[in-house]
Amino acid sequence: MKVLKFGGTSVGSVQSLLNVKHIVENQREAVIVVVSALGGVTNQLIEMTRLAQSGSDDYLPMLELVSDRHRQVIDGVVPKAMQGQCHAIVEQFLENLRSFYGTLALNRELPQLEQQRLADAIVCHGEVMSSAVVACMIEGAVPHFSPNFIKTREHGDTHVLDAELTAQLIAQEWLAPVEGIHVAQGFIADDADEHFKTNLGRGGSDYTAALIAAALRADSLEIWTDVDGFYDKDPRKHADAQLLPEMTYAQAQELCDAGAKVIYPPTLSPVAELGIPVWVKNTFNPTATGTVIRESL
Repeated sequence: MKVLKFGGTSVGSVQSLLNVKHIVENQREAVIVVVSALGGVTNQLIEMTRLAQSGSDDYLPMLELVSDRHRQVIDGVVPKAMQGQCHAIVEQFLENLRSFYGTLALNRELPQLEQQRLADAIVCHGEVMSSAVVACMIEGAVPHFSPNFIKTREHGDTHVLDAELTAQLIAQEWLAPVEGIHVAQGFIADDADEHFKTNLGRGGSDYTAALIAAALRADSLEIWTDVDGFYDKDPRKHADAQLLPEMTYAQAQELCDAGAKVIYPPTLSPVAELGIPVWVKNTFNPTATGTVIRESL
């Protein structure tokens, strides 16, 4: 069994989603697919939250654009027999968003804590809607809700992962042996004590995938993105940049800590402790070799 994570660009359009479908359906073993929100949607949800909190109704046309985009991808990637069900699922989440934004717009004097919890609930919807699309487009895929097993606790003004509880709940969610295709959301989480929605921060979808891979002792973790792998220098700035076919965990962590945006920095720790190899591969060039990250070369 392996875990495949697809980022926002990988699920950002009809064509990229069809690439995801092809990649997943051609796996020869059981897979757990972890997805981000459609590319750019998280930023839109955050901006609409800001507008609603300010009392502006400019969030309304933005929300319709988000709605239209999800409808278009459903029509473009989901089999016709499933489209009605998928539209109904996503429309319910969109209705939730309309309600949340209306609450913020009409109650501008809400305590800061309540506003923040509403904002966290809102931003979760990007991953929930994209995962619904992915689960509906892949025949036989089993959907899961990540806040059921990714748990955080408040720590001062922020929330941090409860790693032990999360590992226990992931193991309970997927009782061995894992079979078939499963779909879950990256990034989003739940408070272990009061059960309000939280998240793992920007880039947290990679971390979610790593936590699942580690808790289930997966054979490998694959991070599918929009680059062929790690390079020795930024290929956007240097024409002579060379793809690195393999790296150690330490080498990859050093690049991540230095600002390389290929993998979210906390991702490697859970899998490195267990020696689970991590592949970085390109959704738009799936036959490329990619980069494998492991304990030693």
